[in-house]
Amino acid sequence: MTLQDVQNIFCVGRNYAEHAKELGNEVPDTPILFTKPTNALAIADGQTLNYPSDQGDIHHELEIVLKIGKSSDSQSVNDRVVEMALGIDLTLRDLQSTLKKKGHPWERAKGFRNSAILTPFWSFSSVEDIEHTTFTLKKNGETVQYGNSTQMLFNFQQLVDECDQAFGLGEGDIIFTGTPEGVGPISDGDVFTLFWGEEEKGSFTVAFNK
Repeated sequence: MTLQDVQNIFCVGRNYAEHAKELGNEVPDTPILFTKPTNALAIADGQTLNYPSDQGDIHHELEIVLKIGKSSDSQSVNDRVVEMALGIDLTLRDLQSTLKKKGHPWERAKGFRNSAILTPFWSFSSVEDIEHTTFTLKKNGETVQYGNSTQMLFNFQQLVDECDQAFGLGEGDIIFTGTPEGVGPISDGDVFTLFWGEEEKGSFTVAFNK
């Protein structure tokens, strides 16, 4: 996968009830959608990624990411999604809280450089197969987040339908499908590793700008 393959980045907020509760947010009745610019993309290929040190806490959010294939007459997720990955949606949490209080959009807290981290993509088999596998994020060797797609408030089909209706979906578009509980701040020197089941899919190291 190259970053140029990705066309649009659509994201889903509060799609796991326990995550919504841990941040003191209401559990939504319909999917909360937002976007990130493609300039936010980075690959979890073992590299060191740089972040601002003067904008408050930056929180990690582990997610399953779906990649849309060529247009199809079928609206089924099993036909429209061709690949999947694990991703980290990073959030400038202090800035997001300030923006929310003012009723402003979240993009400044969500769309900064290296805030949409992706493992390499692999073939999407089926919704049913994915339900049997847990995904995990480890920070410095310790598990900080784990989840399963069956815990989502809105399933893959609902998310694809909602994004298609709201924005239109085309080949190369990706969807960050929401994060389970356990989000927390990143720190200078942290090493993050992403697992699908027992298989390591990607990693990266955090460096704060001096």
